[in-house]
Amino acid sequence: MKIQPVSYQLSSDEIQSLDTDILVVNCYEEELSPDAKALDAIMNGELQALLDSGEITGKTGSIFPIFKPVNLKARYLVMVGFGARDKASIESVAKAVETATLWAKKTPATNITFSILSNCGKKTYSIPKIIETISHATYTFNDYKSKKDEQHAQTYNINVSTITDEVKSAFTYGLALEKGIDLAKDLGNTPANHLTPTDLSDVADNLARKYDNLYCKILNDSAIKRQGMGAIVAVSQGSVEAPNFIILEYQGAEDREAAPIVLVGKGVTFDSGGISLKPGAGMDEMKYDMCGAATVLGTMQSIAELQLPINVVALIPAVENMPSGSAIKPGDVVTSMSGKTIEILNTDAEGRLILCDALTYAEQYEPKAVINVATLTGAIIVALGHIPTGLFANNQELADQIIESSQATSDRVWQLPIWDEYQSQLDSPFADIANIGAGRAGGSITAACFLSRFTEKYAWAHLDIAGTAWNSAGANKGATGRPVGLLLDYIVKQSKA
Repeated sequence: MKIQPVSYQLSSDEIQSLDTDILVVNCYEEELSPDAKALDAIMNGELQALLDSGEITGKTGSIFPIFKPVNLKARYLVMVGFGARDKASIESVAKAVETATLWAKKTPATNITFSILSNCGKKTYSIPKIIETISHATYTFNDYKSKKDEQHAQTYNINVSTITDEVKSAFTYGLALEKGIDLAKDLGNTPANHLTPTDLSDVADNLARKYDNLYCKILNDSAIKRQGMGAIVAVSQGSVEAPNFIILEYQGAEDREAAPIVLVGKGVTFDSGGISLKPGAGMDEMKYDMCGAATVLGTMQSIAELQLPINVVALIPAVENMPSGSAIKPGDVVTSMSGKTIEILNTDAEGRLILCDALTYAEQYEPKAVINVATLTGAIIVALGHIPTGLFANNQELADQIIESSQATSDRVWQLPIWDEYQSQLDSPFADIANIGAGRAGGSITAACFLSRFTEKYAWAHLDIAGTAWNSAGANKGATGRPVGLLLDYIVKQSKA
């Protein structure tokens, strides 16, 4: 969790009169921004001179701090680069804010003001992106450290020319988005011995207690069996931790019977691989195999914060995948909730098993659309690396809507096919379907093909976040909270449709 107390405020003061510890203003490679030009006029042309000399470059993410700037009240003026004027984007905003925030964290400053919105286009996206980026830069998870870093409180001000209804709405949206992302990151980073399927269920239940429009129901092991969810039972049977099936319903539409959007999140709180045991190196990161569930819960919190006029259902199968004498074995055949039988060729392909029962359960809602989110395959990392999330869909209109939200929020996705030609790789001589394809080629596609067999009654999309749900590198290791931003934007747009 965030150990550095951070708060946010809106302001509309004239930039020349801003009384703040750190004032952050942007510039471009070719010229000063309008705000920077206003400051330059009372700083005797110093900023333009620095830009002309090349000391201020304006390159994307560059930073140039000026201590006690002439004729300004701010203790520091920090110039951040947006790159070339005609190429500036929401990514430019994010990079500039990240650079400035990381610099400000190292100072004793308690009040930081960003005045970078004069040429940022739609504030609808720029203001939430500023809040989101500050949140990422100030986030630290040290719940399990005996000695916690002591940090001073910092207030981040977002300065605009006029505080309009649009600005207020964007600011409120940004705060709700931050809460959802923080929850997703906290859950992802929590060790598996402190976040069992039961613990994950408690998180959902606590959300329902906090928000009036959220309703939670938990199916325990016995109820899961009564539902005929044989695939979930099979995955969980090797662990001493019992499975749970989490149902979290948000009812915000005026018509309570209106078709909901269903979000399905993979909740494997630890994935050893089962009998098909994973290599030991990096296995600690398999606590992140519930990041799909974390993302869905974070999105539901943001939706409830905003009180959106739409119905949304979250379905989360929560299990551990462990090796033991009772674990499923390669070659076993199990019966899913749909009635389809599945040959288990690899017990480490467990995510698709628990998801297939959840996707079948979703049918009863007669949903407007279903989106499942899962750290499903290592193959998606081979295909796309760690930049975009993999997108698969049986409905192109839904896929296009998700792509639109990904572009608007800079939470990138890339669509891959689920053509019929891939389906034959899942053929089994002993069951209706095998849980992995024949060979490693196209592994993320055949996994999506498997899920598609259980989504024939509604519009469905699958987000494979195995490459984007967490970072593995050094000091930046940890959950990213992706794709809460994308999902929230999509839900908001659907609430207005």
